[in-house]
Amino acid sequence: MLRRLEQAGRPALEDHVNRNARLGTSVLTNADWYNDYLFNKGDWFATQEAWRQKLIATVEAKNGDELLNTSTTDLARYLVSEFAFEVPTIYPDDLVVDQREAQIDISQDQNRWIDDRSRPHYITGTAVDVELPFTGDKVGFDIQPTTSNFNNPRAHVDDGVISFSIAGTDLTAERVRQQIDGMVASINLHLSWLTNDAQAYNASLGDLAMRTIDHRKEKLLRGKSLLAGLGFKMKERPGASQTFAVPSVRRTIHPSVPRPVASRDPYKPEPILTPEDYEHVLLVMENMVGVMEQSPGAFREIDGESLRTHFLVQLNGHFAGDATAETFNYEGKSDILIKVDRKNIFIGECKFWTGEKGYLETLDQVLSYLSWRDTKAAVLIFNRNKDFSAVLAKIGEVTPAHPKFKKLVQKRSESSWTYLFGHKDDANRELTITVQGYNVPELIKPRILILPG
Repeated sequence: MLRRLEQAGRPALEDHVNRNARLGTSVLTNADWYNDYLFNKGDWFATQEAWRQKLIATVEAKNGDELLNTSTTDLARYLVSEFAFEVPTIYPDDLVVDQREAQIDISQDQNRWIDDRSRPHYITGTAVDVELPFTGDKVGFDIQPTTSNFNNPRAHVDDGVISFSIAGTDLTAERVRQQIDGMVASINLHLSWLTNDAQAYNASLGDLAMRTIDHRKEKLLRGKSLLAGLGFKMKERPGASQTFAVPSVRRTIHPSVPRPVASRDPYKPEPILTPEDYEHVLLVMENMVGVMEQSPGAFREIDGESLRTHFLVQLNGHFAGDATAETFNYEGKSDILIKVDRKNIFIGECKFWTGEKGYLETLDQVLSYLSWRDTKAAVLIFNRNKDFSAVLAKIGEVTPAHPKFKKLVQKRSESSWTYLFGHKDDANRELTITVQGYNVPELIKPRILILPG
């Protein structure tokens, strides 16, 4: 019966412990004489905690300006890859064996008459050496899982190979096969227990890395007194129309800290659109589409340019900038932009679905803008095709394949996703892009009536 163990007093294993080379055959008595007990040198709980503390110490040891100038997402991803534990996997189908003569100690063999069992008594026998290949972290064979059957296998671990020997004076092929199978089964059983332990640890690393990085950045910024006045200030116009069910709250853009690039140059704060105001912008745009869906006749023949103007009017009805009357402006045919010092902190794109190629070109266009390090964007895809479900499926499929894609931040609904992308010229300059798909009334071409003459 398996028992659950919590061995708080056992040591932690931060790195693999080198093993001594196996002893020579002249003193070999049996296979276990020189083999190590596996899964027996470090407690899992203590080991994983040591790894967590090492991750935290890595963040704390980074140069302050370098940390502030490093993308939180990219650094967290790197730390996860560095500290994730890959449980070893063995490959019994690829094991190799070798046979040799060996000196066997028979002093404890009760089926033989030995006049003095207090001393070794050697006779010549046979040893079968087995090499079992594996992949994964070698240190895994030293860690005691939280589950145990008190019957640890014994073997010697080198890089990529587990070695053990089966020795005796009357070995048969059947007996050797049984012992090899038993060893493989025992190792796999312990590895399965270790896998159960490792899954929760690996799953927790991303959150630990993000929290640790964010905590230190906040601490550094407090020390630099940079939290005040970093955001692009926007406030909601008094008496803004509530046609689109926007909450009647006076909105002010609050300062926030951007995700910076990797550099040890002195950190320079840059303006960003805070998450709260970004969500409010998205809400205004979503509710504008709701009006379109409720009044399809008014929008049946609208083109992309007119569509952009409708959104521009509504957004400027809810927000006011400090420097100009129109916070939201545009360049080109369909862009809705918020600029600070000639760089964008918000980019809006309204596009009709023309297929995968056109959609990816839209993403490329958004990523090509001259922008601050943390820029937010909205890409509204309007569909006039009959199969809207196929369009949504295609958006969800092709977006992660974009070369600058970093991660899915949130699936907001069946037709809306928030993604994180890297800028086309600098992967550490990040853009948060929310893609929203909408079905709009089909464009009806005017009919030309020919009246009888």
